[in-house]
Amino acid sequence: MDKELITLATKHVRDVVEMAIEHDPAQQVLVIYDTDSDLARVLLDAYQTVLPNAQYVDFKQVDKQVVLDGIAGLSAKDLVVLIQSMDFRLNEFRIRIHLFEREIKVIDHQHLSRNTPDSYHTYIGALAYNPEWYRGVGHKLKDRLAKTAKLQILCEGTELVIPNGLEDPKPNLGDYREMKNIGGTFPIGEVFTEAVDLTATNGSLMIYAFADTDFNIAMHEPFRIDIKDGIVVSWGDNTPQAFVDVIEKIKTNERPLLREIGFGMNRAITRQNYLKDITAYERILGLHCSLGEKHTVYKKEGITAKDTRFHVDLFLDTKQVLADGTEIFKDGSYVVENF
Repeated sequence: MDKELITLATKHVRDVVEMAIEHDPAQQVLVIYDTDSDLARVLLDAYQTVLPNAQYVDFKQVDKQVVLDGIAGLSAKDLVVLIQSMDFRLNEFRIRIHLFEREIKVIDHQHLSRNTPDSYHTYIGALAYNPEWYRGVGHKLKDRLAKTAKLQILCEGTELVIPNGLEDPKPNLGDYREMKNIGGTFPIGEVFTEAVDLTATNGSLMIYAFADTDFNIAMHEPFRIDIKDGIVVSWGDNTPQAFVDVIEKIKTNERPLLREIGFGMNRAITRQNYLKDITAYERILGLHCSLGEKHTVYKKEGITAKDTRFHVDLFLDTKQVLADGTEIFKDGSYVVENF
């Protein structure tokens, strides 16, 4: 394995464990892992160095009851690390939800096999934890969005306007000091919100990537989509057929509604250095939004959560973002002094 990559992974894992999760060495640690991908093996090596006294369980080499017994032996404030080349399946047992219900801390690395070898350095780099950036600048961004009445997203030749305020922004910044659940999926780095009135969103956007049917990133030349009263109603001539297929699939069950607006903050992930796994890539420094009615965080009148199916991530070729007329994002960077 790449020794330089392992060294970098060890540094970043240590910072996640100590600074983001604030793990107490007196607490127990259970690491559940597989070795089905090179990236999983790199992370395993890093955690073995950082947490030498943890209990390590190879998910693929033991009976599932061994995993369940290991989890059952933990107490509140203990830590579980999940290193998953894809997803660990324990029938209907949902590991992370169960752990959070018991107030157990979680660091979850999932879908690692979706990341190709040329993106391993990007993934490991994205684990870097900078408290000044995430807890400082990240919270300033969250506070700025919370008081924004009118948001304008400008792409090349297009503008989308959200005129009637934003929902309470939610942070994914590795700062759990005031949160019930400690931890989550890594890499981190995002503040997300959505329009208070979804039907008031109008305008157009330029899209350069979206989630395909395998939950991987599909990159394209930027293409235009047009939104009227919150719904995607048309698109440019160069729109890929795969995206049109997504729209048609959504329409079989619900409306192609623009919902989440995500402000990614992970400076290691860019359009040039990208990750194919959608969960990790949406932390990219820049903006993304979701298409479809499904969103588990914000409740909206007329949308019944259990009946929704689609939450398709779209990545915006953003040139500028204005919050009440003040520039907060321009040409790939946040205008921090305006937060």
